[in-house]
Amino acid sequence: MKQFRVENLTSVYGEKVLFEDLSFLISSGDRVGLVGVNGSGKTTLLNALSGKHPADSGTITTQNDFRIGYLEQDPDLDGHLTVLDAVYAGDQPVFKTVRAYQEALDAFSMNPEDTKAADRFEKAQAAMDRDDAWTIESQIKTILTQLHLTDLKAEVKNLSGGQKKRVGMAQVLIQEPDLLILDEPTNHLDFDSIAWLEQYLAKYKGALLTVTHDRYFLDRVTNRVFELSFGKLYEYEGNYQDYLEGKAQRQSDEALAEHKLEKKYEQEKIWMNKSARARTTKQKGREKAFAQLEESMGQVKQDEDIELSLGQSRLGKKVMKLEDATLAFGDKLIFKNLSMLLGQRDRIGITGPNGVGKSSLLNVLAGRLPLTDGIFEVGQTVKLGYYTQVTEEIPDDKRVIEYLTDVASTIKDENGQPLSAKDLLEQFLFPPFMHGTLVRKLSGGERRRLYLLKILMQAPNVLLLDEPTNDLDIGTLTVLENFLARFAGTIVTVSHDRYFLDSVADYGYYLAGGGEVDRYNGAFSDYLDEVILPQESGNGQAAVKEEKAVEDSPEPQKKEKKRKLTYKEKQEWETIEDDIAALEEQVDSLNNDIAECGSDYGKIVTIQSELDEKQAALDDKMSRWEYLSEIVEGQD
Repeated sequence: MKQFRVENLTSVYGEKVLFEDLSFLISSGDRVGLVGVNGSGKTTLLNALSGKHPADSGTITTQNDFRIGYLEQDPDLDGHLTVLDAVYAGDQPVFKTVRAYQEALDAFSMNPEDTKAADRFEKAQAAMDRDDAWTIESQIKTILTQLHLTDLKAEVKNLSGGQKKRVGMAQVLIQEPDLLILDEPTNHLDFDSIAWLEQYLAKYKGALLTVTHDRYFLDRVTNRVFELSFGKLYEYEGNYQDYLEGKAQRQSDEALAEHKLEKKYEQEKIWMNKSARARTTKQKGREKAFAQLEESMGQVKQDEDIELSLGQSRLGKKVMKLEDATLAFGDKLIFKNLSMLLGQRDRIGITGPNGVGKSSLLNVLAGRLPLTDGIFEVGQTVKLGYYTQVTEEIPDDKRVIEYLTDVASTIKDENGQPLSAKDLLEQFLFPPFMHGTLVRKLSGGERRRLYLLKILMQAPNVLLLDEPTNDLDIGTLTVLENFLARFAGTIVTVSHDRYFLDSVADYGYYLAGGGEVDRYNGAFSDYLDEVILPQESGNGQAAVKEEKAVEDSPEPQKKEKKRKLTYKEKQEWETIEDDIAALEEQVDSLNNDIAECGSDYGKIVTIQSELDEKQAALDDKMSRWEYLSEIVEGQD
C-alpha cells in the first residue's frame, strides 16, 4: 500500500494565513473530498500537494516511485498539440508505444498497399505485444469515448474551455497515478460522463483527492472528507452525508466546550475581583491560570448558518411567454416551436449536454437574443436579475464593500427593514475583515459570489441563473438555495448540478440537441436516471440488455428499485404533519363559527366557502402524507 504523508504544512497569502500546521495521511484506496468556503485555500492546498506551488513550510513524504496526477480547474495544455498528443503527454514508456501504434495504424489504413506502412504497422503491433499495451490502449479508448473526445486531431488552442477540461481529465486518468488530484472534475461534463466517472473513481485502485461543489458526486465517490476551515483541517470518515452529520456533532461539541469555558472564566473573574485587595497573598499559580484562560476565550471559530434576507419588487401575474418559438444559428437548430408560459413563483430548470444552446435560451428570456421565429412576451412588472457565466469586469483596485455601495449603501430586506452593504456581505459569507479587501486579492470563487450578491441586492423579481454552481463553494450554495426557497418571484436556472436542480426547480426542460426539447416534472435526478441515462448508454443497448435479463429470469427475482425522497420531498415531509394539524384546527374553528351563526345565512355562506377551501387543502395534504409515508416506509 502506497502512502502520501503530510506534516505541518503551512501557507500564507499576503497577510492572510490560508492554513497552518496541517498534517494528514492519504493511502491507496482513500477517496477524499476536500470542502471549504471560497478563499479558504483549497486550490492553494492542491497546488502544494501536487508540487506545482510548494507550501511555505512543512513536509510531504512518499515512496520514491510515487506518482501524482493533477487536474486543475483550467488545465495548462500546450495549445499547439493535437488532442491525441495532449492526452499521450505522460512520461510513461507505454504511452509512447500506444501512440506509435495509433500513428502506424492511421498510416496503414490510409495506404494499405504501402509496404513501408505495412512494415511499420507490424513492428508497432509487436511493440504492443512486448509492452502488454493492449489493455492500456483499450482503457484509453474507453476514457476518450466516455468523455466525448472524438476529434483527436483537433488542436488544443481551438478548443473551448470545457473541451480543454475534458482533455486534461483524460490525460490524468490515462496516467493512473498513485494519487489522483481533481479540482472541480464534473464542471463541463455531460451527465452520462459524470455517471461513468463516478463508477470509474469508485473502483480506482490508487488514492483520490477531489474538490467539487457537486454534492451527489461527493456522496457517491468519497469515503473520507477533509474540511478546510479558518486555517485548520478537520477529517471525517464516510461520504458527504456522513460529513454533514459529523460536522454538526463537532460544532455542537465545540459550542458546549466554549460554553463551559465561559462559565469557568466568569467564576474565576469573580474570584480575581474579590481578591484584588489581597494581591500579596493571592495564589500566583491561579493568577497565571486565569491569564491563560482569558487568552483562550473566543478561539472557537465556526461557519455560521446564515440566511440571506433581501426584498424584491412586486411581480404581476404576467411574467414571460414563448409561443411557437424557434431559434437557429445558420444550420444549427437550438429549439423549434417551443412554447413556455412562466408564472409567478415558477421554479424552472434548464439542462442538457454541452453545446446544445442552454445559455442561448436564457439569453432569449433575458431579451439579449432575438428569436428566429415565434412570439416572446414579457410582463410590465418584470424586474430581471441575470447571473451570467462570465463575471462582469470588477476593477482590481476597488474594495469589496465599494463594489456593493455603487449599487446602494442601504437596501430593504424581505420584511422591509433597512439592510446595509456591510450586513449583506456578512449574510453572504464575507466576514467583516474582508469588507475592505481589494478585489484583486479575492479568489475566483469569491469574485463570483460578490457578483451574484450585487445582482440579488437590486431586488429583482425574476432571476435568470446561468450555471450558478460553477466556482461557488457548498456553503454559499446552501445560502443561495435557502434564499431561492423563500424567493417570491420566478426562477429560471441553467445548471448541470443535479443536487442544485433537485433543490431549486419544480419542473424543467431538457435540451437534447438538434432542436429537441423535452419537458420533465419533479426531481431532475429521477428524470435523469429513468429517461436520459438509459437512452445514452449505448443508444438504449444497456436498457435492452437489462430488460432481456429480467425477462429471462424467474419471476421472484424481479425487484423494483426503491424510491427515495427527493430533496424537496424531504423538506415537505419534515413539516407536513404540522401543516395537517394547523389545517385541522382551522377546519374545527370554522365549524364552530358556523354553529354560532344561528340563522345568519349570509354569514354562514361566507364561512362555508372558506371552510370548503380549508377542507380541500386538508384532503390534499392527507393524500400527500399517505404518498410520502409509503416512500419513507419503503426506505426502512
